[in-house]
Amino acid sequence: MYLFTLLGNLLIMATIWSERSLHTPMYLFLCALSISEILFTVAVTPRMLVVMLSTHHSITFVACVSQMFFSFVFGFTHSFLLMIMGYDLYVAICHPLRYNVLMSPRDCARLVFWSWAGGSVMGMMVTLIVFHLTFCGSNMIHHFLCHVLSLLKLSCGKETSSVTLGVILVCATALMGCLFLIFLSYVFIVSAILRIPSAEGWHRTFSTCVSHLTVVVVQYGFASIIYLKPKGPHSMDSNTLMATTYTVFTPFLSPIIFSLRNKELKNAIKKSFLRTFCPLNS
Repeated sequence: MYLFTLLGNLLIMATIWSERSLHTPMYLFLCALSISEILFTVAVTPRMLVVMLSTHHSITFVACVSQMFFSFVFGFTHSFLLMIMGYDLYVAICHPLRYNVLMSPRDCARLVFWSWAGGSVMGMMVTLIVFHLTFCGSNMIHHFLCHVLSLLKLSCGKETSSVTLGVILVCATALMGCLFLIFLSYVFIVSAILRIPSAEGWHRTFSTCVSHLTVVVVQYGFASIIYLKPKGPHSMDSNTLMATTYTVFTPFLSPIIFSLRNKELKNAIKKSFLRTFCPLNS
């Protein structure tokens, strides 16, 4: 699954890079999304596999800090890029005549830059807040990786509860803000689709949104199940298992969804494959 995640996202990036017909804002954002998923997977999964497969279950303080920082950076960047992709679809469907003006190459590059900058700032802020706490007692992390909620349970001191609440509010505000803006984009998109007179026009327009909408539902659906479900007597073990599944499974699903549900990208991948391995038939 780890290798498929890397190869799937690399295939999407290589296809977008090699096919000039895909040099559009939507595929620029998809390429940036694939980069964030590759980096997130590389930052988190190898260490998690080492812990799961070896008998030496330990991690240094520096490695723990770096793992948390990069997981937050790439995780928040992923959410910001999904939000921008929703805005891109909104402009393409609701304001097609102004699309080239609103989504110029320079503006698209700025949006990608600010997504990465925002993810880096959020990752730095949350990581600094967490590791400025005092940790006492057991240093046993009940997780396969340096998960923020597991680390907060190990902290002590008067400021622990307020910092925990602050971290949760910061993360929830950023992620729910992205989700709200994506939802708002789709409200306008659906409104514009319903004004199209033909059913064929409905289908063709909505089909451009299916892959993005599916990835958003998968990411936020998994996150909601993990962090909003009621606590039970075995909640620690189940939360660890579900969070690990979420960490590995969502980057694994994204390239599958985008390559199968996006007809233009799927055809470009086939074309690139035939040109590379069957040049006489292309």
